[in-house]
Amino acid sequence: MKKVHVSVLAVMIIAAGVTILSSCQQSKGQGGDYTIHKFQKIQLSSAFYAEGAGIGDINQDNQPDVIAGSYWYEGPDFKTKHAYYEPREYDPYKYSDNFIVNIEDVNGDDRNDILMVGFPGEAAHWFENPGSGDDYWNRHLIHERVDNESPQFYDLNRDGQLELVFHTDGYLGYATRNADDPTQPWSFTRISEQHDWGKFTHGLGIGDIDGDGLEDIMKKEGWWKNPGKDQLNSQWEYHEVDFGADQQGGAQMYAYDVDSDGLNDVVSSLNAHYWGLAWFRQTRNEDEITFEQNIIMGDSTADNRYGVKFAEIHAIDLVDMDNDGVKDLVTGKRFWAHGPDGYDFHNNAAVLYWFKLDRSGPEVTFVPYLVDYDSGVGVEVDTGDLSGNGYPDIVVSNKKGTFVFLNQPESVSRDVWEFNRPDPIEISE
Repeated sequence: MKKVHVSVLAVMIIAAGVTILSSCQQSKGQGGDYTIHKFQKIQLSSAFYAEGAGIGDINQDNQPDVIAGSYWYEGPDFKTKHAYYEPREYDPYKYSDNFIVNIEDVNGDDRNDILMVGFPGEAAHWFENPGSGDDYWNRHLIHERVDNESPQFYDLNRDGQLELVFHTDGYLGYATRNADDPTQPWSFTRISEQHDWGKFTHGLGIGDIDGDGLEDIMKKEGWWKNPGKDQLNSQWEYHEVDFGADQQGGAQMYAYDVDSDGLNDVVSSLNAHYWGLAWFRQTRNEDEITFEQNIIMGDSTADNRYGVKFAEIHAIDLVDMDNDGVKDLVTGKRFWAHGPDGYDFHNNAAVLYWFKLDRSGPEVTFVPYLVDYDSGVGVEVDTGDLSGNGYPDIVVSNKKGTFVFLNQPESVSRDVWEFNRPDPIEISE
């Protein structure tokens, strides 16, 4: 029989079968200052419009706005919304046609446009910002079929413009805009051999695996080495690694030096519709690169040092939430990914967490801090400084609606800081 001890300082809450830590967070600043991080929750909508949301200045007032589904919400209070295409409210038992959103001035007219990937296997478009008026924006095709549930807009070739990285028809690659006419469909470049990947394939990321300063592409079954700017249109060298390939794969993947040993590791959700969050420690034997899996959270409270578990990690962001110079994880449970039926955890609390990367001990740990227990994530979670206080805020959109969480640090005494710091659980047979 397992004995579980939890310090009273951890302040535990039980909700819908999910073990969750309290919502005050902590970080130790420079000069002995102590800070806890609280989050102000603002619900922009209770309707299901999209599974992803974005942040960007749409109306050129130097205030970041929020984009979710067919609407953009004016910052800084987000009380005024505008529809940039015909609104449609979706049935939460089913799916939306708006999965991934990003913001960039596509056509060079000094107005930020909205880039959107729809349902997996269908088209991606960008919407041209007219600058004024309440008419719907002109829609332009990026690519007619974008497979994978975590495609990413990313400046892969370092030309100052976003490309779209995804796979289609079994080929991994990226799409670039037409330089002479950005309203034309983007051109797709294959970088892999053809595989049997379907449109609902999970897991994709971009980052420098081998330390050569170039961004490689990751999927659950391995990584493709970036050959350099002048050879991006060639087939990239493939390296097989199990980043969750024996399961289903999860969400956005990241290359980051978790343990501060000078080598980039990989952070990944293992299964978007079951359990598992992990980081993979990179090791080198001369030129050979290998990875060792380290579980952050599994299907048992015993898998996490702090006793936290939740399923369906379908969206992850890697960002420094407490400004300590180390990037943390923001993620949560995707609410009703496949509706309310099927798995016994589908109706568990739709939690949202940030995991602080702590390197202070003999082993690195990801300390879980609850942001909210009734929102969760979709297939994308975005972060950015919405309030102007210098700390990243969080935006999510899913079947529960659209939410903003404002990161509000508070300076406290050491005693208050210690009280709000979660303690590890002690598990013994």
